[in-house]
Amino acid sequence: QVQLVESGGGLVQAGDSLRLSCAASGRTFSSYAMGWFRQAPGKEREFVAAITWIPRYADSVKGRFTISRDNAKNMVYLQMNSLKPEDTAVYSCAAGPAGSLSTLSREQTYNYWGQGTQVTVSS
Repeated sequence: QVQLVESGGGLVQAGDSLRLSCAASGRTFSSYAMGWFRQAPGKEREFVAAITWIPRYADSVKGRFTISRDNAKNMVYLQMNSLKPEDTAVYSCAAGPAGSLSTLSREQTYNYWGQGTQVTVSS
């Protein structure tokens, strides 16, 4: 069982930066693929970034967002730079068994989800 708790969301202006954090419980954290997804009002949840031993990003955030993990601390981070109003969403952390890179963007890959943290970017 893995429990995930996100933090770091908030209200920022376009062009600003935020760093989201996800604290995970469990002794086998390092063996999990960790992902970030987001859901904007009225839209379906979408993949943002994921990491096993290497990262993977959605095209919409590539070059602006950076995912990282600290296995010693059971933490995963999402550094978000050059934020845009269209980045406004609830961001959720997820954990699942590490598999092929092609599966990291799929919600079905992940067994455990956090409650989410709101990110609002004003123009």
